[in-house]
Amino acid sequence: MPHGKLFLIPNILAENTADAVITPQVREVIQHTKVFLVENMRTTRRYISSLKLGVNLEEVHMEILDKNTSPESMNRLLQPLFKGADVGIISEAGCPGIADPGALAVAHAHTRGIQVVPLSGPSSMFMALMGSGFSGQSFAFHGYLPIDKKERSQALRKLESESLKEQRAQIFMETPFRNNQLLQDVIQSLNPQTKLCIAKNITAKDELIQTKTVQDWKKSSIDLHKIPTVFILQSF
Repeated sequence: MPHGKLFLIPNILAENTADAVITPQVREVIQHTKVFLVENMRTTRRYISSLKLGVNLEEVHMEILDKNTSPESMNRLLQPLFKGADVGIISEAGCPGIADPGALAVAHAHTRGIQVVPLSGPSSMFMALMGSGFSGQSFAFHGYLPIDKKERSQALRKLESESLKEQRAQIFMETPFRNNQLLQDVIQSLNPQTKLCIAKNITAKDELIQTKTVQDWKKSSIDLHKIPTVFILQSF
C-alpha cells in the first residue's frame, strides 16, 4: 500500500482574513483530509469551520502536536500515513514548520520516506521581511530573545554587531504582552542609527509594517501590547 502524504497547511494570522489569504489549494486539501496534527484542537476546529467547506468535524481525527510533543511519539502520530491516509499539520497561526513544532513531524516523515507537501499561505516572519525594505539575501530568525533584561540587552547588541559584520537582517519576536518592554530594550540597547522594522498585526485591517532608525522610534508613540508583532533590525 502506498504511503499517504504529509501536508503542511497554513492557518490565518489575524481573525476574519481567511477569504483573503487562504488559497483554493489549501481549502481543497483540508476538505479531503481526515487526519490532522494540530497545536490546539479548539482553535483548529474553529478555523476549519470558518472556511465553510462542508467538513463534518465529527468524522475528522485530530492529535496534538505542540512544543511538548516528544520525538518518540512521532511514529505513533504519523501511523495513518503508513496505512495510506493523508495527514495535515495545522499550526496555531501561519505556516507549519517555521519556528513551529510541526518541523518535528516533517523531519520524521523524511526518515520514513513520506512525501511532504508544503502549501502556500501567510507567514508573519517572511511577510515582515518582505515589507521591511531590508535585503532578503541574508537574514536570520532568532525567535524569542531572553526574558531577563540584562541578558536581552546583551543579545540585542550581539545581533546588532552580527548584522553590521555580515550585513544580515536579524528577525525576532516576543510574547505579545511583553512587546512594549522589548521595544524599550531595543531603543535603550542599540545604536541610534540602527534600523528597526516593526511589523504588527500582519494581514489584519490595522496592519502596520514600518522601518525607522532606533532614534526615530524613540520619538514615536506606538503601543504593541498584546498585538502579534515581528521585529527586524539591520545595522549598516
